[in-house]
Amino acid sequence: MKPPKTPERVRAALPTKPKAAWRQASGGRAFREGHGAEWLAAAWLMLKGYQILGFRLKTRGVEIDILARQGKTAVVVEVKRRATLEAALNAVENQQLQRLRDAGAALLRQRPSLAGLQLRIDTVALAPGRIPRHRRNL
Repeated sequence: MKPPKTPERVRAALPTKPKAAWRQASGGRAFREGHGAEWLAAAWLMLKGYQILGFRLKTRGVEIDILARQGKTAVVVEVKRRATLEAALNAVENQQLQRLRDAGAALLRQRPSLAGLQLRIDTVALAPGRIPRHRRNL
């Protein structure tokens, strides 16, 4: 018969402060609204002839909202939903564009099915009560 094992030292978890209920509710609402905006943007792109290849693709430090294809072009689409269309159109900054370009290039290298496609970065801007605006080639 084997002797009983001695218990391993267990590190005590640091106490964490629970999130306020309003914070959890608003975070969940924002997540659902963002997800809905991405589906609406995908439907808009499909109406324009794009083939949707993926949603919420995670790469190093960046999440690609939509990966689409149009002809021989792979399109990384950033979806922005704001209170006004102007705010949504101005929400993408240069640093974010560069991260999206890097992430898109990494996807093209990693996936053999995308080999030989050109890369393009687009945005779809959404606002309540407005028709989506698709900006190509940022």
